[in-house]
Amino acid sequence: MTDPYPPLEPYRSGHLDVGDGHRLYWETSGNPAGKPALVVHGGPGSGCRAAGRRLFDPARYRVIQFDQRGCGRSTPHASDPHSSLRDNTTWHLVADMERLREHLGVERWLLHGGSWGSTLILAYARTHPRRVSETVISAVTTTRRSEIDWLYRGVGRFFPEAWERFAAYPATEGRVEADEDLPTAYARLTNHPDARVRERATAAWCAWEDAVLSGETGGGARPYGDRPGADRLALVRLCAHYFSHGAWLEEGALLRDAERLAGIPCVLVHGRFDLGGPPDTAWQLARAWPGAELTIVEDAGHLGGDAKRGHVLAALDRFARAESG
Repeated sequence: MTDPYPPLEPYRSGHLDVGDGHRLYWETSGNPAGKPALVVHGGPGSGCRAAGRRLFDPARYRVIQFDQRGCGRSTPHASDPHSSLRDNTTWHLVADMERLREHLGVERWLLHGGSWGSTLILAYARTHPRRVSETVISAVTTTRRSEIDWLYRGVGRFFPEAWERFAAYPATEGRVEADEDLPTAYARLTNHPDARVRERATAAWCAWEDAVLSGETGGGARPYGDRPGADRLALVRLCAHYFSHGAWLEEGALLRDAERLAGIPCVLVHGRFDLGGPPDTAWQLARAWPGAELTIVEDAGHLGGDAKRGHVLAALDRFARAESG
């Protein structure tokens, strides 16, 4: 099966006060008595989407989605320049997930996500392994500084003209700090007091991200640039914030500690031609996580497609059958 399940509407939603002035939007769909599964969105700052719940059999799963701090329907929104990002870190998000689990009365849940979502899944599972029943992860990343450097510098070897524009842009807005990497430069610009500077920096960042994905979209769609204005501003501000800090993770810690996750069934699905996140990270994680299953999908990239979706659907259906069997 490669087709997603039919569209599904939430049967319950709300906002959860997680402290620090933040209120997280959450919603549940599917079977209220079904197997709990949490969808962990990417970005950071992409927000949850209706398409995410269509990967789950609605008769067997209780699907839980949430918007991480600063994005989607959570408040305050990071598009507001007056909203502080001080209390928006990987470890705040891990704590938020645990508060949400307790709020919804879930004992253990399956975790599914990709891209940035895979990093957050790993950070949560490392902290709360007894609360994770299984994981299904696509577009695997651990947000090491080496991975960030590849996405915002190394892959420029494939897109030299686009990378030259992206790298040169911060200097057009004023003095560049000595030894300042690009995520840090853009983090500074997306917090600039002048709205025009923030908007231009956001546009430059999105143009680069869309260039990296252009081989998958054919240059037609712009997954970053086509987002609504406020969502685009929040996404770029949060991405630059997280990546300029190395996601507050010790370099390589998620890979190093994956052995702690032995006993948690794990399915990894990664595109062979994911230029933004080459498959070596997925390979390294599969080798470090005892029992992890890795499928590298030929002719697939970061965004997915029928083949990648089919592997994810198959894994989720298998775990649901095992639960009911």
